[in-house]
Amino acid sequence: LILLDSLLQEFSRTVRRTGIMPGGRVKTMRSSSHIFAIIFIQIIIVVLFALFVRYDPKTAQRSPNSVEDGDGQMKDTYPMFQDVHVMIFLGFGFLMTFLKKYGLSAVSLNLICSALAIEVFTLVYGFFHVHCENPNVAYGSSECDSIWPYIDVNLVTMISADFATAAVLISFGVVLGVTSPLQLIVMTVIETTIFVVNEIIGKDFIGAVDAGDTIFVHVFGAYFGLAVVRVLYNPEHAKSDKEGSSYSSDLFSLVGTIFLWMFWPSFNGGGAATGDAQQRAVINTYYSLCSCVMAAFAFSALVTPSKKFSTEHLQNATLAGGVAVGTCADMMLTPGGSLAIGSLAGILSVCGFQYIQPFLLKNLKIHDSCGVNNLHGMPGLLGGLISVLVAGIASPASYDKFSGGMDAGNKSLTEIFPALANGGTAPGQALSQFLAIVVTLAMALVGGLITGLIMRAVGKIEGMEGEDFYNDDWNIDELEAKEELVVAEELKGLMDDWKNSKFGGNPVVVNETSILLTE
Repeated sequence: LILLDSLLQEFSRTVRRTGIMPGGRVKTMRSSSHIFAIIFIQIIIVVLFALFVRYDPKTAQRSPNSVEDGDGQMKDTYPMFQDVHVMIFLGFGFLMTFLKKYGLSAVSLNLICSALAIEVFTLVYGFFHVHCENPNVAYGSSECDSIWPYIDVNLVTMISADFATAAVLISFGVVLGVTSPLQLIVMTVIETTIFVVNEIIGKDFIGAVDAGDTIFVHVFGAYFGLAVVRVLYNPEHAKSDKEGSSYSSDLFSLVGTIFLWMFWPSFNGGGAATGDAQQRAVINTYYSLCSCVMAAFAFSALVTPSKKFSTEHLQNATLAGGVAVGTCADMMLTPGGSLAIGSLAGILSVCGFQYIQPFLLKNLKIHDSCGVNNLHGMPGLLGGLISVLVAGIASPASYDKFSGGMDAGNKSLTEIFPALANGGTAPGQALSQFLAIVVTLAMALVGGLITGLIMRAVGKIEGMEGEDFYNDDWNIDELEAKEELVVAEELKGLMDDWKNSKFGGNPVVVNETSILLTE
């Protein structure tokens, strides 16, 4: 029996290492549907781009003012875009590598979901904002000679697409390690579409303002993902021994945290009006993040039984200040106000990890892989509610104290709150902010539940279960060989260290057997 067990274990290791089954068959996923889905969707996107998408004639094609306008956009927008782009692909990607057996999948799937979300956003948002062939004429007007609609793309389109991608990646963090590539493709397409609709409703119809997209990105992405994972709930999600982290995986995740922390001022400032409003957004985010770090470290040690810092808290709660301050980043918070918001967000996030997340899993059967509710959900709601307060007390005395003699159209108050220039009031703007939060929550929860049902049906074609959860082997080829190579290199390093050491003045004789026995 012992011999049989050894043979079976060796057979299993060989299959995992080489991917070769008896008879020469190669071990693959149970379904290849994700391959056909990727190819099919990309063909459709290429065709739609070819038919409808063009360079913006005002900034990216030679026209009377294209050199000046294009150059201005490059100087004003491209630096912010670069920072946000780093956040999307490096920051979010490495933040999700905390799972000890899922790091390669986390970064890889982050890449494909981001690329797909950018393409889908460009099309969906573009179809809601089509242009006439003549860029100086509104599409559909009597002066527009062309029937064919055009989607104009420029740097603003690119940074807006990255903001939408952030919402998808936030939801991806909730279902990290428990969904197949096909399910993630479905989620990305549907969520990006609903995101665009919700943002248009919130900004164009309700009249809410959200410079750092706290409401429309963080709150939406968090609760969309939580609704999805509730539908996909499986008791084995929380029982897998692969869900934990290791020293190296936590270290890589902290690298992602640092990237996000460094560039978050650009995320919140990228959507603000250029000039003093954008500078306020950067300043407020900068100080809110610093205050958040101090509060997160203090409360992490406070709530941890050992009174030490929790790596999970440091990876996530230190960023909550950037989330909470986003909606009102360009408003007159004052530097002291931004510090207060950052502190509250850090405390709220740590308490979320320590108390709220276990409650959600135990009582509501919501398994949140990355603790997204604690970093994006609750701090996002806090930031949205603070924007209700700040908008409600907005006045010319606070926003235009030093703008005497300037034209009414150049006043800061009406630049931040455009509705006030058309007869709106501060209490009315506060109501708009609150309604945007309510509508966003409704769209996220309902959209997430429907998307979750679709993903559960797709899971019958290509879904993960049991040993597949949090396992790179589900997505990455020849993983066993890579792992064995790492172990062999580490063993060789240990042997070299021993060979160079001495015991009692005599060189130590070491070989593979002795090093293994010692270990």
